[in-house]
Amino acid sequence: MLRPLALLGIRPSTCGLVIASDELLVRFGPWRVRTTLDNVAGAEVTGPYQAWKAIGVRVSWADRGLTFGTGTERGVCVRFHRPVPGAEPTGRLRHPGLTLTLADPSAVADRLQGAVSAPR
Repeated sequence: MLRPLALLGIRPSTCGLVIASDELLVRFGPWRVRTTLDNVAGAEVTGPYQAWKAIGVRVSWADRGLTFGTGTERGVCVRFHRPVPGAEPTGRLRHPGLTLTLADPSAVADRLQGAVSAPR
């Protein structure tokens, strides 16, 4: 990971993604997003990105979408039915989507799309 991100506590040991049977958990240093899978509206591979929009923790001025990023090549954009907290500690700011840069964004998008379309 990029050295400046490590100063914010963003390291391989403090980052992770878990797609459990009923929830999505994302950890990016001290930041967290947690929601039920039934709140996931969809997921798709996106990118490439401009570095100033994709590296670190970013909130879009256009739509309040949240980004947890370490690279500019590709990522997965997860859309939610109900916006989720994640960028600030009070939870007042909520995000309709979360973009993650990952080693295998296609696999994550496919897994989330499968969870979304699975019968409940």
